Amino acid sequence: MSDFWIFFKVGLNHVLDIHGYDHLLFLIALTVPYVAKEWKKILILVSFFTLGHTLSLLLSVFNVVSVKAIFVELLIPITIFIAAFFNIIMAGKSSKNGNMTFVASVTVFFGIIHGLGFSNYFNSILPGKPIDKLAPLCEFALGIECAQILVVISVLILAFIAQTLFRFNKRDFTLIMSSFVIGVIVPILIENPIWHK
Repeated sequence: MSDFWIFFKVGLNHVLDIHGYDHLLFLIALTVPYVAKEWKKILILVSFFTLGHTLSLLLSVFNVVSVKAIFVELLIPITIFIAAFFNIIMAGKSSKNGNMTFVASVTVFFGIIHGLGFSNYFNSILPGKPIDKLAPLCEFALGIECAQILVVISVLILAFIAQTLFRFNKRDFTLIMSSFVIGVIVPILIENPIWHK
């Protein structure tokens, strides 16, 4: 049982680590267009991320896929930018199933890319045969899912406070938070080593 908590905590810390805030930024961008009563949609999207993340780690563990870190480090902020920019374009417009499909696709893609970015570290902390890494991988995925739910709940509480106490409407809150995400992510994109070769 102690092994379960070790890898569960690694998953929790992977999301909640303030130094690896790209994950937090993506979760903010993912959550801000929704309100608490739409929790089922948010849960589905968060689970899509975990699915993509776990799938790419699984493929990496079995040496099916390997991507250079420099490309992953570029794709992660690009995907965050796309999610936040999409929020700005769609803010105030009625949501349709097509929007959900697009966001779900971006979410799965982000999960895959983020998982590839984490795969080297994951493989280094788990020496041994690929089959021996399956249980820790599931425990790690549960930690990620729980941490993401905590972040989503925090964003929804912030949205409730902003919209109730400070009288922001949903559209304005989405625009402000998505602009904040873009403001943080653009310098990361500009400073990416791929541009300075």
